[in-house]
Amino acid sequence: MSMMLSLRAARPTIAAFSVMGILWGSFAAILPDLKTMLGVDETRLGMLMLFTPIAGVVAMLLAPRIGTALGRVALPVATVLMALAFALPGQVQILWLFPLAMLCCGAATGLTDVLMNARTAQIEHERGLHLMGLSHAAYSFGYAGGAIATGVMRGAEWSPAMVLGTMAGVAFVVAIMTIERDGRIAGLRAPKGGGGPGLGMLPVLGGGMVLVAFLTENAAESWSALHIEQTLGGSPEQGSMGPAALALTMGFARLAGNGLAERFGPFRLLKGGAVIASIGAMLAATAVSPPMAYVGFVVMGIGASVIAPTVFSLVGRLGPDEARGRAVARATLFGYFGYFFGPPMLGVIAGTFGLRYAFVFAAVALMLILVLAPMMAAVANRQSK
Repeated sequence: MSMMLSLRAARPTIAAFSVMGILWGSFAAILPDLKTMLGVDETRLGMLMLFTPIAGVVAMLLAPRIGTALGRVALPVATVLMALAFALPGQVQILWLFPLAMLCCGAATGLTDVLMNARTAQIEHERGLHLMGLSHAAYSFGYAGGAIATGVMRGAEWSPAMVLGTMAGVAFVVAIMTIERDGRIAGLRAPKGGGGPGLGMLPVLGGGMVLVAFLTENAAESWSALHIEQTLGGSPEQGSMGPAALALTMGFARLAGNGLAERFGPFRLLKGGAVIASIGAMLAATAVSPPMAYVGFVVMGIGASVIAPTVFSLVGRLGPDEARGRAVARATLFGYFGYFFGPPMLGVIAGTFGLRYAFVFAAVALMLILVLAPMMAAVANRQSK
């Protein structure tokens, strides 16, 4: 009964998270074919994708203003734009047009991400429900579905244009479900005149942990297909199953995440998740066969799955009521430097040292959470006194 109540309450945000998952899952699985279509190596592909984070960060900075201006239709408009944008990369076989297509994907993703996390935090506060894990699980399941469907289409020798066009159409249909009677997101913008509460270090520390978590996820999501196919000699179908295995694991683990947070405490959960994900990244880095790599991705998924939802929920819960939307938006901005800059940076590492070292880097980066989580706990303790 409580799950049905949560599903009804979170329906618009579940749809938005699902759309983002479908699109990025499909993109990660089609990446080897895009690389072939463009005729570039990993390093150059990473550089071509650099426009994605730049556009994403700009969109995130503008998201509070855009979200306030669009009012109740802010999330539906952003989600539909994202669905349309992802049809573009497969259509551009001219090299210099590809970064422009990725610019559109990055901008739409950045805008949607801020709005859907802020909307989830607001619904959590209004309904007294834990919905962040459920919403982020929808992203993971959408990602797995997108990756698996793309693997099937690649096996049937569909072109990148056909694959991404089809998945964009599916995402557009799901995006319609984000429409609600009044989807306004409160607390996105500071009061005129600069008044209101400051945000302090809470979103900065939270954003740092989300950055590490998303950098880790993207190490697997964006490069696992290439790792399985090129480093380990797997087939296109096996390559597509790499990001799918990670995403499915993260989806189920996120559904269980709320109960684990209540049992062990959010900060202990964050540290435990970081250690487990780091072990998984090292397993993927040292894999000698596709099945061994899948084990690594599954372990990564179990650990990394709880980090971002736990942090976003903490920021939304601990932030001041009139600035909750701004606090979540700020944490999202900091955190998604990992989501956006992770693939290009890891692409450079992979091109220079090999794909294995991209996963080693992710394993080491996860250890930062063992420092940031206690710092955030100290801030929370000071606020409660």
